Amino acid sequence: MKILVAISNVPDTTTKIQFSDGDTKFNSAGVTYVINPYDEWYALVRALELKEANLAEKVTIIHVGLADSEATIRKGLALGADDAVRIDGEGPDAFFVAAQIASYASANGYDMVLVGKETINYNGSSVGGMIAGLMDLPYVSLATKLDVSGNKATIEHDMDGGTQVVECELPMVVSCAKGMAEQRIPNMRGIMAARTKPLAVVAATPTEALTGIVSYSLNAGRTTCKMIDESSIDELVNLLHTEAKVI
Repeated sequence: MKILVAISNVPDTTTKIQFSDGDTKFNSAGVTYVINPYDEWYALVRALELKEANLAEKVTIIHVGLADSEATIRKGLALGADDAVRIDGEGPDAFFVAAQIASYASANGYDMVLVGKETINYNGSSVGGMIAGLMDLPYVSLATKLDVSGNKATIEHDMDGGTQVVECELPMVVSCAKGMAEQRIPNMRGIMAARTKPLAVVAATPTEALTGIVSYSLNAGRTTCKMIDESSIDELVNLLHTEAKVI
């Protein structure tokens, strides 16, 4: 079984977010980038676990981005992936990214495509489903457990009020959520090996974006907390009706 793991290059969670060009572009100056945690901790690590259990013969990382993202890709290789592919293009939207990954996966015969449930910068949770749709493959979202036996995968994912267990024949696409695997830290041997592992650069296929950014804005942030005496229930009810906002 060959597994393709899609990773995204995202700002570190401690980054101070700023915008430029009239709030139409993300200002990347001075920003430290990392592998999207859902892609790294859950999708990639689970793929590596399947390989270690001799259920997969190869784990490949794929990323859609420019050359400045290669340090992030190398970290994925340091964790244990066999090789990596960078689609040379800056994705204008999720559909562009999904189309690039789907095109490469289709051409190279992968049995399973794993993605994180969402990215921490856009939180769109849409790339996995788009990949599956473009490849006409089964798709399971928000998976918390994944086991493989022969040509069949058994997957658990959370649903309202409980957990659903599904079985599906390969090939397929899965988005991975918390519970799928545990975070790993690259060791020195892995870091050294990552320097020489293959990282292919492939030209992006012509794809028209379906959406565009109109503008960005920062969250208002926390406001001061108004304390109400426990005996003042009427005041509390009045404030909930007149001042409270649903966020």
